[in-house]
Amino acid sequence: MDNAPSDPRAGLAPERALVPRHVAIVMDGNGRWARKRFMPRVYGHKVGVDALVRIVQSCADRGIEHLSVFAFSSENWKRPSDEVSGLMSLVLVAVSKYLAKLAGDGVRIRIVGDRSIVSDKLRAAWQEAEEATAHNTRITLSVAFNYGGRWDVVQACRKIVEAGTPADQIDEALLASHMAMSYAPDPDLFIRTGGEIRISNFMLWQTAYSELYFTHCLWPDFGNTELDAALAAYARRDRRFGEVRDSEPMLAAALPADS
Repeated sequence: MDNAPSDPRAGLAPERALVPRHVAIVMDGNGRWARKRFMPRVYGHKVGVDALVRIVQSCADRGIEHLSVFAFSSENWKRPSDEVSGLMSLVLVAVSKYLAKLAGDGVRIRIVGDRSIVSDKLRAAWQEAEEATAHNTRITLSVAFNYGGRWDVVQACRKIVEAGTPADQIDEALLASHMAMSYAPDPDLFIRTGGEIRISNFMLWQTAYSELYFTHCLWPDFGNTELDAALAAYARRDRRFGEVRDSEPMLAAALPADS
């Protein structure tokens, strides 16, 4: 395939080549986790935030440079109003509770998504988190909030049209440079927890050549053991980027057995 990217890990020492530079995660299963415990769904989201903070540290410890997570999709506004309200409040609490820790741990926070319809208070909290961590370089945590992969492509196209770019000058590189996460390399590994086998409109453009990993583990239970299982599966993959090679492709189970 002419437009397939080259392997971004080519030329690295073998042990580094096996570590994904960028991991993207759909953090699914918070509501089901809470329901199993006869708790409200928002409680599951709260515990899910705690799990995220732990995984950010774990990813940084393993040499991963970028972690992108799907926190709130543009379709999530259709959820019950009390759950949506609880999620908005949870963001404010999370910034207050964890910002200093993440900043001290060398985490850079970036918020990705359409900010036009969220409250002024929420936008202010996001700005505070981004400004307080802008100097950090250990790992970049991109939080996709009010985000959708189709929205991302559309907003990139709008920027190009608004700039008056002639049609014959538009190519993949130009479009990619206008995507919401153009500052990060495309994800090497895409993880979805909770047992569902779909991408759910997350980073549609960027995951074209990502390795996909699905697990039954509900997000609040996703810890170092589960992360290392995903990384081990990634290390066994033969990444081709559309290139034909002599070796047979590895056939990995869509849903690896886990507890």
